[in-house]
Amino acid sequence: MSRLSLLVDLATLLAREVDLDAMLSMACDRVAEALDAERATIWLIDAERGDLVTRLAVLPEVPSLRLPLGKGVAGHVARSGETLRLSDVSRDARFDPSADRETGYTTRSMIAVPIREDARSPIRGVLQLLNKRQGSFAEDDERYLAALASQLGRALSLTTLRAADDAAPGLVLRGRFNHVIGRGEAMKPVFQRIALAARSSATVLLRGETGTGKGLLARAIHVNSARQAGPFVTVDCTTLPSQLVESELFGHERGAFTGADRRVPGRVELAHGGTLFLDEIGDLPPEMQGKLLRFLQDRTFERVGGRQELSSDVRILCATHRDLERYVADGKFREDLYYRVRVIEIEIPPLRARGPDEIEQLATYFVSLQARRHGREVPSIEPSAMAALRAHRWPGNVRELEHQMESAVVLSTDGRITPELLPTRRLVRDSTPPAQQGVHLPVGMTLDDATRRYVEAVLEACEGNKTRAARMLRIGRNTLARALNGEREGQDR
Repeated sequence: MSRLSLLVDLATLLAREVDLDAMLSMACDRVAEALDAERATIWLIDAERGDLVTRLAVLPEVPSLRLPLGKGVAGHVARSGETLRLSDVSRDARFDPSADRETGYTTRSMIAVPIREDARSPIRGVLQLLNKRQGSFAEDDERYLAALASQLGRALSLTTLRAADDAAPGLVLRGRFNHVIGRGEAMKPVFQRIALAARSSATVLLRGETGTGKGLLARAIHVNSARQAGPFVTVDCTTLPSQLVESELFGHERGAFTGADRRVPGRVELAHGGTLFLDEIGDLPPEMQGKLLRFLQDRTFERVGGRQELSSDVRILCATHRDLERYVADGKFREDLYYRVRVIEIEIPPLRARGPDEIEQLATYFVSLQARRHGREVPSIEPSAMAALRAHRWPGNVRELEHQMESAVVLSTDGRITPELLPTRRLVRDSTPPAQQGVHLPVGMTLDDATRRYVEAVLEACEGNKTRAARMLRIGRNTLARALNGEREGQDR
């Protein structure tokens, strides 16, 4: 294993929704190999208990170890930030043999470095190597391990591991997957199914309201699967014109239609060896559903304008906010395709069902994320603003919350987020779900005016998002635009 390749591999995981244990496991296995050590251990500071715990270690004898801060070599490094390289641990008073007694392992030599982004950052844990196979750990090993520990520190700062408070160096796990926050009861079955689905090649259907994070969880399935090295290709079925859907999915040959001046591979081909994510599959045009069904059955297809039968090895993930059962009953979605796509079904709860504590955790996480993105100091959320966030119903779910926090971070000038910085006054004045809010329609209004008034109310509830409003009304954007202009369907003005 090349030392440089390990650093590169770790860097590629920083922005991915990878299972944290998988990332740490990879780091442990490969750093032990790269530095010719018998064992590698990653200790993390547990802020909830105030000690060190082996989050992931090459320790076949025990599932985990705990160590008080300041005790043993790892405890000393975690408290002092000092790197220790010991050629004979028996000669150093800081060595604590209790771990050896518990595991039955004999430690002879050791190198331990603090895990943190840089010298000014809080210490998040300790990376420790045991027993150099040939000779002793050298200064070069120490420099390399320090660089790797810095990468790990950056990885942990970007995951949903967060300090209990900004002054504490410890970490509190807020979610199983990187960038996916949720420890409440509502999300536990979701994470369980995500983990199980990642171990298989079965087709998955993710269901939930718009903005609940279906795309993020689909990527989490991919990056934790055996196909993680392959491409992750997304097709948004709501944005594709019906006449171009087949070409987008399966590609086209030169001359297949006007303007087709060259052969173009489709998303199915581009996803070969990886995962194809069909977002909002409920909006797939009926004429394309049969062709998709054929591909799902035998993984074969033909490009538009072509006669050659091609194949692609892809794993299919789908998502929808539609009531597919109703669509099947109404003839809008093929029943045989419905059963093909829902082999594994994962229901994503709306943000309001996940509880105010998770709303607060997400808000805090997004504030930190957006502050880093915009080069700002992380502002504090005033209690009155947090109360408004916790009380809001969040019709746009996690996506809406993230956008609210980004706006508040950008507008904050004094390091505080107050209710006045929240982008919509509905956060503080009204926590009633949009579906339960009334629309006053006085008797005597024309049908066009009544339609326009209702469409405007729905659009306001969707915060001006015309795509989401059209979906809620189950009409197209063009029909929505005509309704807002007071035009009836089919009327030419």
